[in-house]
Amino acid sequence: MIKRLNGHIVRAMLILALIAFIVTYLGLTIYYVWVEQWLYPDAIDETKWQISDFVLIGVILAIGLMVASIAGWRLTKTIVEPLEAVASAARAIAEGDFTARAPKVRSAFHEASALVEDFNSMAERLNKAEAELKYSNSSIAHELRTPLTILRGRLQGLLDGTFEPSSDLYVRLIAHVDDLSTIVEELRTLALSSAGKLDLELDTIDLASEVRGILESIAEELRRAGITLDGYFAPAVSMADRTKIRQAVLALLENCRRYAPGSKVELHTGQTSDHAFIRIADNGPGLKDTGRERAFERFWRADESRTRALGGSGLGLSVVRGIARAHGGEALIVDQQGPGLAVEIRLPLRHVQT
Repeated sequence: MIKRLNGHIVRAMLILALIAFIVTYLGLTIYYVWVEQWLYPDAIDETKWQISDFVLIGVILAIGLMVASIAGWRLTKTIVEPLEAVASAARAIAEGDFTARAPKVRSAFHEASALVEDFNSMAERLNKAEAELKYSNSSIAHELRTPLTILRGRLQGLLDGTFEPSSDLYVRLIAHVDDLSTIVEELRTLALSSAGKLDLELDTIDLASEVRGILESIAEELRRAGITLDGYFAPAVSMADRTKIRQAVLALLENCRRYAPGSKVELHTGQTSDHAFIRIADNGPGLKDTGRERAFERFWRADESRTRALGGSGLGLSVVRGIARAHGGEALIVDQQGPGLAVEIRLPLRHVQT
């Protein structure tokens, strides 16, 4: 493709130069042989044109044609070289090498340099996406394997008579099934959110009322974890999906229960000039700076405060951000005084008409 383009450009430049040569040569010949005599019949021809004059003009125009051809070849090289670099890198990526990059060309035009930079930026994102996909697949297999192995062992024990059927055993088995269902639902939410296909049943809601209702349903469980609750619920009206907002808030509260037991949790709702927000903050161990940067990555856990021993899939904050972005908002970690972690969900405002 690039070689054909190179040839097309060179041939086009040569044809244009040749046409210019023919037009100029014939034009000069016609003028001095016929047109000048017709315009100025009485003029004294002191310098009658000889064949050598026409040959000289031809040589001069031929030199011009040669110079134009060289300039065209140089121009073609300047245009095509960045395209060749991008094409070569694109073929490498198509073959599975996501580390391939197009080298920068010093003599390239601004547009060609911008093309190379944009391509390399795209390749970098593809490389990160590929690495994340591989990591996610491995993590998904790990997260699903543990509860499935436990379920199979318990069921096999019941079949063999190793375990006696009891209400407690069935409750634990159901809990493992619930864990599996939670992971599957979180993965589904993330997949749909990433693809921009997360279905939302939008309605005008007051986030303050919604968070109060959610808090009442989980308050007792949080208290059993030693968590003290404190809330400041200012009106915050937005267009949102109640079910998805409930899922996001529950995920944040579950994070507090798992990773900050015995802490004080503050829930705030309110709005600024451009968004409504839900803020949930604890005074637990929190995250280091590197952890704050990676907190929303799928399956990521900090070494100290987000360990597998504490449970959880490592998807909670990723789901929260996915839901927020599906609403046209954002989820982010905000600064607070003292230790702990504060996460804020920001949603577009819904102005109530009076």
